[in-house]
Amino acid sequence: MAQKVRRGDTVVITKGRDRGKEGTVQRVFPADGRLFVDGANMVKRHRRAQPGISQAGIITMEAPVSLSNVKVVCPLCNTAARMGFTFLNDGKKVRLCKKCNQPIE
Repeated sequence: MAQKVRRGDTVVITKGRDRGKEGTVQRVFPADGRLFVDGANMVKRHRRAQPGISQAGIITMEAPVSLSNVKVVCPLCNTAARMGFTFLNDGKKVRLCKKCNQPIE
């Protein structure tokens, strides 16, 4: 199944405490319906020391965000929009911006 949000896309967070933040998608987990956005949904974790690898302390890291809480920023019209799918004349399936009706990629 094709993905509406892919790694490297710029997205806007639409819900939660980080509403309105833009970031780049780092990783996507389609089976779980979650993704990691660069610089969004930051959480603090208490970590135990691992000899030779890391020091103990409180670290700040990204937590996954639900796919339903983000919108892809269309690179053509530069607005947050929903994505759909369409087929080109050569039979290739591509993503489609629902606002400007132009294929992406």
